[in-house]
This record gives sequence, structure tokens and C-alpha cells, in this order.
Amino acid sequence: MANVVIDPVTRIEGHLRVEVKVDNGVVTDAWASGGLYRGLETVLQGRAPADAFYVAQRICGVCPISHGHAATMAAEGALKIKIPNNARIIRNIIEGAEMLHSHVLWFYTLTALDYVDVVSALKANIADTYALAEKAGTSTADFGAIQSRIKGFVENGQLSIFTNNWFGHSAYKLPPELNLIAVAHYLEALSIQAEAAQIIAIMGGKFPHFMTSLPGGTAWYPTEEKLDGVLFHFNRVKEFVEKAMIPDTLAIAPFYLDATTYGKGVGNYLAWGVFEDKSMDPKKRYLPPGVISGSLTVADADPKKIKEYVEHSWYTQSETGLNPAQGKTHMAFTDYNLDKQYSWVKAPRYDEKPMEVGPLSRMLVAYLSGNEKVKAIIDGTLAKLGAAGKPEILMSLLGRVAARNLEALYVVGLMGDWIGELIAAVKEGDSSFFVESSETEGDGAGLWEAPRGALGHWMSVKGGKIANYQVVTPSTWDMSSRDAKGVRGPLEEALVGAPIADPEKPLEALRIVHSFDP
Repeated sequence: MANVVIDPVTRIEGHLRVEVKVDNGVVTDAWASGGLYRGLETVLQGRAPADAFYVAQRICGVCPISHGHAATMAAEGALKIKIPNNARIIRNIIEGAEMLHSHVLWFYTLTALDYVDVVSALKANIADTYALAEKAGTSTADFGAIQSRIKGFVENGQLSIFTNNWFGHSAYKLPPELNLIAVAHYLEALSIQAEAAQIIAIMGGKFPHFMTSLPGGTAWYPTEEKLDGVLFHFNRVKEFVEKAMIPDTLAIAPFYLDATTYGKGVGNYLAWGVFEDKSMDPKKRYLPPGVISGSLTVADADPKKIKEYVEHSWYTQSETGLNPAQGKTHMAFTDYNLDKQYSWVKAPRYDEKPMEVGPLSRMLVAYLSGNEKVKAIIDGTLAKLGAAGKPEILMSLLGRVAARNLEALYVVGLMGDWIGELIAAVKEGDSSFFVESSETEGDGAGLWEAPRGALGHWMSVKGGKIANYQVVTPSTWDMSSRDAKGVRGPLEEALVGAPIADPEKPLEALRIVHSFDP
């Protein structure tokens, strides 16, 4: 028996320590420790409601758009604002661009090297690599030149951007030619992320931390010329998702089908939903809200059923079991003690149960809610993997990885429609983008989705100032510490049962951690 520690976990957006107990090559217990006190909730108290849009974005450098939108929605709920339809479309496009940026970044830059052995690509036969790319239906590159670049890294005794990975580990299973294709797309993905960011920069002023989705609508006024630029950058991202990201997913997955047997997690899934339709009814969002708990059925998501526990995190212990609408955030650091407090991450529970959030949750909720486009994407993928009619296998490590990429395919289909809607509105001279409010008191919640999962911002306004503010991020759900009953959070539970071939190089555990995109 051994305790294995990964600290810091690299290739993530944040500060995380993971500790697992390994017995006879299997994880028998696990702890996830968030190592940073954020405290934006206390920063926002006493400020104007509109300030939350700017300040809350600083919670995350990868998903500031989602935090901005959730903060704005909380203010709009408190101040009783209904935004114009054009603002809805613009927010959808900006949110979609962030999601595509994040998903491409996650799959290639943050996760691919858990499955792709870069050094193995040196053994690839170049002619066979082109033949495999054609068979897989994926885009090609100058594979010979890329192989030469890798060779130069290895001969110089360092791997540049590929440094500090466990290449050669027995858990890597791809043939050299597929490794070389994946490395080529890894490098291409670096520029594709920038294309998605350009969309946000055009419509939001800059990225990260955009400036236009203020409470009341949007401060961005589209023109045909600006929308031509948006469409140009979008089409480049769309082509990459369809011709590289999805074929890569389908080519790599068959080599890791054992990953459908572990990394399952808690089996409960929550989504608040994202991307408004014209009705602005949350239940009609393009990715709908819902809860899945212990079965393949969806129930309505009710934020009143949330409680946050702090028995194992560094906050005032008397302030436990509160709903976020009345929540408190008062730091009370002691020390790192696995039996007591060991994380800055609280333990949110829905109806007293831990909930996994993220693309897998969203896609499962949409699939089981009857979304025809999502059903077609998932059913088609399952059929290609020899698992037709078995959506339950998605509840696994491999399913969590695949769901994020399949969601990207769904989002590129929506984005084209929204851009078309906005172009039509501009041509018709529709100039309604922003409304104001005279309200100075109220309570509101922005229940939305970041690329990483369900995101909630709760705001109470009194006398025109924020009286209380609480945030439950996706990583708070997924990286949750144990709750008052000692029940593990989703990541901790997913790690239990994972095989570990080499405790000195716990690659299998790292794959599970990265699958949640901390």
C-alpha cells in the first residue's frame, strides 16, 4: 500500500493537489485539494451590481465569458431586466466561441499528452501516416517536417513544450503513426484557439475578460463588416472541429476502450443549461437544464436543493449546510489534514448528493431530454465504437473525454445559425441591443454553464449595492472536498478503483483528473 501525491497537478487552469491511496495496483481512496483561496465573493460586497460583470470574470482566465454572463444574469434577475433578442444572440455567439476555445484547448493542450506518446511518433512511417489520416478522415499536415522537429527536441536532450510527461509508460497504446497525426493537430490547435479568441475580441473588445455583456444587454453594435470577420474566424474553427478534432476522437478512442470501465464518478449529473432560445425560457435552452441521479432519466434542476458543506474545507465551520442564496465565505485556514480540513474547495450537494457537472452532464441531460441533434451525434458515435444503444458507457473516463469533443461539434452547428440570425437582424435595421432599469433592490441568480460545467452566481442587492454574493463554480462541484457525512466529491470518487501500473508515474490517475478539466 502506498500514498501517491500529484502536487501540483500540471496542465490545468488552477492550483490542485491530488492524493490517492494505492493498494495492489488499484486506487482505494482519494483526496482532491484546491490550493488557492479565491475570495471574489467578499471583494464584490458593497459594490454596484454592474461591477460584478467585470470583477467576477477574474475568477478564471479560460472561462471569463461564462462568469461575466452569470454575473450579469444575476444582476438582471435582481434588477428585473429582460434583455433584447439581439443581445441574446450576441451573448450566445460569444459564449459559444469561448466554449470552442476551451474545448480545443482542453483536448489538445491540456489532455492529449495523457494518451499521445510524442516520442513514439519518431517511429512513424510517413507514408503510412498519410494513409492512416486518409482512412480516419482527418486533416493532414507536413508529417515529415513535424517528425524532424520532434527528433531535434529529443536529440537536444529536452522536449520543449512536451517536457515533463511520462512518455514510454505502458498505458500509452497508440501506434506511432496515430501519435504523429495527433502531434500535428496539437500544434495546429494552438492557432485554432486564437481563431476562437478573435471572435470574442471582435464582439467583446478583448479576450480574456471581455467588456460588452453588461446588465441590460450588450454594448457591442454589429455591422456587416464586423460580422464578416466573426464568420471568417468561426469557419476556421468549425473546419478544425469537424475535420481534425472529431476524427481524432474516433481514431483514438478504440485504443482506450478499457477506460469505459473506470473513472465513473458518483453517477449523478447536474446542468443548469446554456444558450438561450428566443423565448428566454431556461427549460428551452439549446442545452437544457436537468438532473440525473442514479438512472437514465432527467428531473428538473432546482437551485433551492443546493447546500454547501465546509466540514473538510478551510472556512468558518459554523457556516455549513447553507444554500448559496444565503451563503457565506469566511476563510479559516488551519492546516492540511486529510481527516479534518484539506481544501479551499467547499462541498456543494444537490438534494444531499454530490453532482458531476461538465460537458458529459450537459450532453447526457440533452440526450435524455430528447434533443434530436445531440441524440444523432451521440448515437452515431456509439455506433462507430461498437456500442450502439448503450449511452450508459458514457458514464466513464472515456465518455467524459469524448463528450467534451462531441459537444464542440454540436456547438459549431449552432454558431452558424446564430451568426446568420444576427446578420439578418443587421440587414433589417434592428437596433435594439440594450435596456436600462431603475430598480435598486432585489435578489437574482445567474444559473448558466461554463465550458467546465454548471455555474451559479447569486446576488442580493440593497440600496443599489451588492449586499451578498456567492459563486459555485464547476470545479467546486467536481473537485469537491468530502461533505458532512464524509462522502467523496465527484473527482475523488472517480479516482477510486482506477488501475495504477506504476505508482511513481500515476498516469491513469492523471487522466481522470484531467477529464474533469480542473
